[in-house]
Amino acid sequence: MFLTERKSFVYLFSSQCHCFITVLFKIWLLSILCLFQGLLSILRKLKSAPDREVRILLLGLDNGGKTTLLKQLASEDISHITPTQGFNIKSVQSQGFKLNVWDIGGQRKIRPYWRNYFENTDVLIYVIDSADRKRFEETGQELAELLDEEKLSGVPVLIFANKQDLLTAAPASEIAEGLNLHTIRDRMWQIQSCSALTGEGVQDGMTWVCKNITAKKKQ
Repeated sequence: MFLTERKSFVYLFSSQCHCFITVLFKIWLLSILCLFQGLLSILRKLKSAPDREVRILLLGLDNGGKTTLLKQLASEDISHITPTQGFNIKSVQSQGFKLNVWDIGGQRKIRPYWRNYFENTDVLIYVIDSADRKRFEETGQELAELLDEEKLSGVPVLIFANKQDLLTAAPASEIAEGLNLHTIRDRMWQIQSCSALTGEGVQDGMTWVCKNITAKKKQ
C-alpha cells in the first residue's frame, strides 16, 4: 500500500512539474512572439516612413552651371545641357530628406519671375560661375536683392562657387570677399567650391544643406 501511495505521489508530482514546465514554455514562447511582433512593427514603420520633404530654390545667372549641378545631384547624364528657359524640378534623396530642387532660368528676362517661386523655400542655393569675373558685380547684385526679399528672410543660403575645374576660376575665398558675404548676419550661409562637371565639392555642399535643414527644423 505504501508503495502504491508513493507511486501515486511521484506520478502526481511529475504531472504537476510537467504542467508547470508547459506553462513556463508557453509564457516564454508568448514573450518571444510579442518581442518579434514589436520589432516587426518598428521595422515596418521605419520602412514606410516617408522622407522629410524639403523645398530648395536653385538660382544664379545664366550659364552658371545650375542645370548641370541639378543633373549631377540626380545622377543623370550631363553631356547634353541646354539653357533653362523656364524651370526644371527634380526630387533627390539625400540623408533622410527628399529634396525637391527648383532650378529656375537665370537669363535677365526671366529673373523678375524668380519671386514667384520664393514661397515655402527651405534653402536657397545660389550658383556662381567662378571663371566669369566680368559678371561678379552683376551676380553680387542679384544675390543681394535675393537676401533682401521678405519671403526669403532667414532662409539658409549655400553659394556654390562653380567651375573650379577651370584654370581661370577665382577661389571661393576671393568670391566671398568680393561679395561681402561676411556681412550676412540674418541667416546661416556657406560658400562651397565645386565643379558641377566633375562633381567635386557638390556633395560637400549638400551635406551642409542637410545639416542646416535639420538645425532649422529644430528651431
